[in-house]
Amino acid sequence: MLFGPAERPEMKILTSSEMRETDRLTTEQFGIPSVTLMEHAGSAVARFVLREFPGRNRVTVLCGKGNNGGDGLVAARYLADAGRAVTTVLLGAPADLEGDVRVMFDRLSIQPVLVQDEVILDDLPVRLLLEETDLFLDAIVGTGFQPPLRGVAAKLAERVNRLETPVVAVDLPSGWAADSRQPDSPGGFRADAVVTFTAPKLAHLFGNLTRGGIVVAPIGSPDEAIQSANKLTWAGTSAAITHPPRIPDSNKGMFGHVLVVGGARGTAGAAAMASIAALRAGAGLVTAAVPQSVLSTVAQAALELMTVPMLEGENGEISSANLAPGRLGAILERITVLAVGPGLGQHPDTEKFVLELVSQTKQPLVLDADALNMLAKGRLRIDGRDRPIVITPHPGEMARLIGGSVKDVQADRENIARQFATTRNVTVVLKGWRTLIAHPDGGIAVNTTGNPGMAKGGSGDILTGIVAALLAQYAREATLNNVAKAVEAAVYIHGLAADLALRGQDEHALLATDTVSHLCNAFRYRSDDKGGYVWLQGISRCQRAQT
Repeated sequence: MLFGPAERPEMKILTSSEMRETDRLTTEQFGIPSVTLMEHAGSAVARFVLREFPGRNRVTVLCGKGNNGGDGLVAARYLADAGRAVTTVLLGAPADLEGDVRVMFDRLSIQPVLVQDEVILDDLPVRLLLEETDLFLDAIVGTGFQPPLRGVAAKLAERVNRLETPVVAVDLPSGWAADSRQPDSPGGFRADAVVTFTAPKLAHLFGNLTRGGIVVAPIGSPDEAIQSANKLTWAGTSAAITHPPRIPDSNKGMFGHVLVVGGARGTAGAAAMASIAALRAGAGLVTAAVPQSVLSTVAQAALELMTVPMLEGENGEISSANLAPGRLGAILERITVLAVGPGLGQHPDTEKFVLELVSQTKQPLVLDADALNMLAKGRLRIDGRDRPIVITPHPGEMARLIGGSVKDVQADRENIARQFATTRNVTVVLKGWRTLIAHPDGGIAVNTTGNPGMAKGGSGDILTGIVAALLAQYAREATLNNVAKAVEAAVYIHGLAADLALRGQDEHALLATDTVSHLCNAFRYRSDDKGGYVWLQGISRCQRAQT
């Protein structure tokens, strides 16, 4: 192997019941007391606040009566010890506290403000406290909660949400259900950052919990205690394959040769973008096979890009004449990965060429755009048992592939992607909010990077080039695991580059090609080397300052 293993095992996505079981196993089988886990959780929240919100001195910690409130009580203690001006608000009476929560309450040296009914929220001291706070910690309810919020908690959420004060949610914003797959908030507290523990839950991946950061803090549960039956993981873990430096005597042959087949008169830019993205994503060589009439346009994308002029039809499309004996073989010589589809068009003669190209080759294959439309017609046959095949549909393309509607796809994204991947033995990158990477073995990785600025023409072409490049580098030994890590890393890094691009511009102005110029920092970024957290979403304050 040219590249080292991932720095950490895959990060599983848990349900609320699986999280409870993880905590139980941690305590009963591995001997780590539950009170210790709570101590670690609260201290992790405090460290996050101290690192990411350095100018927020007056902190109000909102605590419920359950374990989530216990985490908040620990955080309050650590923040007070660090010199922050901390006020703890307990929604209930001390007599209601039991177990570990009571232990943490007794360790607190700060006299809490007791809020047991909605009337107290109208008292002047409480109103002033809320209005003068620099930062809220929301530790009212956690992963065991089922919406909606009621009573004093719901009223407090209304008051806090009207303010512009940042809110850091402990485990989950109070009001969310941990098992929710819905992107929209069910009501409750807003959040400017979320700190969860051990592993992400479904809501952290699928819910639009915050426009700020979501981090996972390890609190002592061993990997053996973290069990999940849903075969869902986080895509960002696989990005670790790109972190080891290249060996000193590297040469371009070690990093693969990508052939991008696409382009037509009027859509040359798609092939050009895929090609430049493949170069920037580290492929040793990249060649664009495009119609002769647009070759000069594509070649201008980068001096490092090689080109092959393709015979074309009268409308500037790739012609089946390229299937002539000797010609196709010369084009494919020494190619590591084929990327087919960007800007290709759907002319019948082009379709004939693509069908033969796919049937005659054995290299790993990335299919996008018009190649997917050919696949949807049923004429293009693919079988991933003989080679890695990756398809990258958006919901509309996926709908055509299954003979359904976009509404059908969006209503059941996981199952549709999984079924297509397992029955066709391919990897499906189903793009959209929380892009899914479904693998032939039934596993699905969920990506959390990216932003609405990527909703522009060309974003899919950029992704195609990155996927092809990472396949060329990291799946040279084409085991299922290597292919999975390469594709997951490609999707994660693509979205991360778009997130990094927004440091200096607005989502409205973001172009697909802007992500390419930020790939360098995306490759350098480590989600788990700042403060001991894994950043599922967002970029830390410290990381923003350094990249």
